[in-house]
Amino acid sequence: MSAETFPSSAAPCGGRRVFVAGTRHADIAVPCREVTPRGEAPLRLYDTGTARRADDPPPQRLAWLERRDDIAADMRQEGVVRQARPGRRVTQRDLARAGVVTPEMEFVAIRESLGAAEPVSPEFVRDEVARGAAIIPANLNHPEVEPMVIGRNFRVKVNANIGASGNVSGTEAEVAKMADAVAWGADTVMDLSTGPQIVATRRAILRAAPVPVGTVPLYEALQRVNGRAEDLSWEVYRDVLVAQAEQGVDYVTIHAGVLRPHLARAAHRVTGVVSRGGAIVARWCAAHRRENFLYQRFAEICDILAAFDMAVSLGDGLRPGCTADANDAAQFGELATLGELARVAAEHGVQTMIEGPGHVPMHKIAENMVRHAEACGEAPLYTLGPLVTDAAPGFDHITGAIGGAMIAAQGVSMLCVVTPKEHLGLPDRDDVRAGVTAFRIAAHAADLAKGHSAARARDDALSRARFDFRWGDQVALAIDPATAAAYRGEAADGDHHCTMCGEGFCSMRGFRAVAGAEPA
Repeated sequence: MSAETFPSSAAPCGGRRVFVAGTRHADIAVPCREVTPRGEAPLRLYDTGTARRADDPPPQRLAWLERRDDIAADMRQEGVVRQARPGRRVTQRDLARAGVVTPEMEFVAIRESLGAAEPVSPEFVRDEVARGAAIIPANLNHPEVEPMVIGRNFRVKVNANIGASGNVSGTEAEVAKMADAVAWGADTVMDLSTGPQIVATRRAILRAAPVPVGTVPLYEALQRVNGRAEDLSWEVYRDVLVAQAEQGVDYVTIHAGVLRPHLARAAHRVTGVVSRGGAIVARWCAAHRRENFLYQRFAEICDILAAFDMAVSLGDGLRPGCTADANDAAQFGELATLGELARVAAEHGVQTMIEGPGHVPMHKIAENMVRHAEACGEAPLYTLGPLVTDAAPGFDHITGAIGGAMIAAQGVSMLCVVTPKEHLGLPDRDDVRAGVTAFRIAAHAADLAKGHSAARARDDALSRARFDFRWGDQVALAIDPATAAAYRGEAADGDHHCTMCGEGFCSMRGFRAVAGAEPA
């Protein structure tokens, strides 16, 4: 184990970065943040990493990839491109089915064990991945990624959406957003860029990202046909998908479940189709009076994904865009189709997760989990929110985090961040921070509800620090240490109380006097 001072961008208020070594694979070093509360044992906290810089040493996963004999490396102008050798099955799912514990699986097991009472074994990770209950999104061409796992039997994960929109923002700004999102706790990022700089922006994000990067290939395909959905074709889409796989994209949202019968059921909705991908497919189907080519070509799509170990996120193109449309026939019709597609992906060894709603009022959330299990089995569910009310523009990071905490406590594996700018405009870095923090809190609350011992240990350590008036330990253990430190600095009024109650009305100070205990 080695340690270093934790980067100020990620943990400005205490703790140190520690690297935990592997046992099966000697060249594994899993980063975490170690906080040592006064008078207590060190507590290791899950760390999503820090963005890479051009002068960083080679990433540790590069060595794992170079010693594999099942992948071929081809030198191209843009760099090395890796893919499966002919006849070889190279995905984490295929290897898990063969009984192999990969370095990625051991890395994930160590990460998931941080702060937990009982360690997670590499064999447990392998078995979850083998049966499709969890995925490790890690493209062969993204050696910079530090492996993580998405599945209901692991910590709840958080994705942050970034991306330039037309001529708004740019490559440098989006890389900065990615770095910020990761520092604030995003487990993955999705680059949803549109406009002329899609390829350059994605390349820069991938080379700097220590977390899995997802995309929606349909956006770039639409860009290639000058925004005319009716001009899309399988050939254009295929070329985009291969190019993104070669570049290193770890998972892709594919709207293959948007079928014409489902679209007909959405015609009478309040807000119709609100997914960009779903709307693009709807326009293509209407123009050609044919079924969705992504559905018809899905087996071929899976062949491409499997060759690069690129995971698929089966997109909910018909997710409800308002609470009035929640749980309708269009949504659940598409969900049934996504279950069918998940079974096709499994046959090809493709790691698969399912995307979910959307806008759903609280009393309809539970039904989504029941329907998901019926249609998709154990495949991980990844949800946008859900947003539990439509009445709070400017605060949808809150409406989404409420729903996110509820549905994650019931088994959702990953939450997609909603920012305060949702429905209003392109988020900037402050909006991304507000959204990531809100959903990081929701994910932690869900882990606590599910009985995750690491979440319990962190809550208990912070509570003890609060009762003992150990302000520095409270800050170091906080989900957002920088904000906690700033607020404490504004409200400091003595070591053993704050400006909320003052010295005379501090409840914990008063109880300590009754109990005969002095503040630490």
